[in-house]
Amino acid sequence: MITRRRVLRGLFGVTVALPFLESLAPRRASAGAGDVPPFAIFMRQANGVAQAIDDEPEMFWPSEPGPLTAAGMERESDRAVSELKDYADRLILVRGVRFAFEGNGCGHSGGGNQCLTAARVSEDPSGNESLAMGESIDNRIATELNPPGVEPLTLYAGKAVGYINEVLSYRGPKQLRAAERSPFNAYQKLFGLADVEPEVMKALAERRASVNDLVRGEMRALLGRADLSKADRERLELHFDSIRDLEVTLTCKLPPERVAEMEAIAPAVRANDNVEAVARMHMDIIALAMACGVTRAATLQVGDGNDSTEYTIHGVRQKSFHKISHRIDGDGSEGPPIEGAQELHHQIDRIHARLFKHLLDRLSAYQLGSGTLLDHGVAVWLNDLGDKYHSYKRVPYILAGGASGFLKTGRFVDVSITNNKLLNTIGAAVGCTNAEGGPLDDFGDESLEGGLVGEILAS
Repeated sequence: MITRRRVLRGLFGVTVALPFLESLAPRRASAGAGDVPPFAIFMRQANGVAQAIDDEPEMFWPSEPGPLTAAGMERESDRAVSELKDYADRLILVRGVRFAFEGNGCGHSGGGNQCLTAARVSEDPSGNESLAMGESIDNRIATELNPPGVEPLTLYAGKAVGYINEVLSYRGPKQLRAAERSPFNAYQKLFGLADVEPEVMKALAERRASVNDLVRGEMRALLGRADLSKADRERLELHFDSIRDLEVTLTCKLPPERVAEMEAIAPAVRANDNVEAVARMHMDIIALAMACGVTRAATLQVGDGNDSTEYTIHGVRQKSFHKISHRIDGDGSEGPPIEGAQELHHQIDRIHARLFKHLLDRLSAYQLGSGTLLDHGVAVWLNDLGDKYHSYKRVPYILAGGASGFLKTGRFVDVSITNNKLLNTIGAAVGCTNAEGGPLDDFGDESLEGGLVGEILAS
């Protein structure tokens, strides 16, 4: 495997990770000009979506399976997925996915256990403390495709009230991986800032400088190499610009009023009103990490296990998403109805769709020799439940990006599969294999039928 983990080293021990450079790749490299190895990103929403069930009309999916076009999605602007119309030709909407195993006392925990693992749910512990009995697909991708010891990027935006916090990333049976809440901490760890003295960071902020300045000597030497192609030189310049832009967001090098705002959000990343802003910052970091080759897999959990976030809709702060998803002002099966709860759920779905679009925008901003960064990987907006009943049926998975042509995009498909087959397909798309060396087709619990989702394969 070709690792893109090249770095520049500068003052104060600072390092800056570089994107894949075709000019400097070993002779055995098979990637074309501007190509990067495929990657996978997973953004998780809680509580199901406002899709058709019983007396509630369809508010999430397009009206019919088949090809997707921007014009067609615009005509159905009352559906939540219409927020993604600008990416119609790069989307794969997958309806009909189900989880195979019961939740052992708590549907939220059990769904979170399975959405990226397709594994059984533990009996001990059970209830809201239950755990997955297998690794998650992001872990499989990182273990198989990353350099040794490089784990998937695991991020979290939202409260952590303690009932259920992380649900997504597992190293193995019952081995739930902790997620980083702070975008600034994540950025420091990923891009070599973690060991920089606070006085140095303060000096950089006061000078309105960048970490790029600390590696400027090596940067100039690299850009001056005669064997560096024009495409690689442009890629490096874009990369350094992206680092500076990200630092402006994360280290408060803005006008005074903006600095005050960022200083306030740094210690309050778990605050209710900061969930969306923190999620977007995390997405900026994820896109940069994929461009740099830091990892081949990342997860972002939005909201805690049953998402107690009180989203603001039409200027009004609402009841917790969990209560809205049940349609009652209560956390169980009893409580007075919430007026207009289905519409509120629909609007929360649209919020998550817009967050996902931000990720797609960031990935698309990286122009490569053959398309954008998005074209080389696959980003997934998923849920750990299906609908208002918190069912394990018709759990939505929205994919974007064709993983360098492995997946057939621009489609809405209606299937009847357990989620291990979809996770197989994503894993295979980015390069994971089975024990025989063929495309990954046996991920998840061994009792499940293996295979790929043929409806979304390019060939």
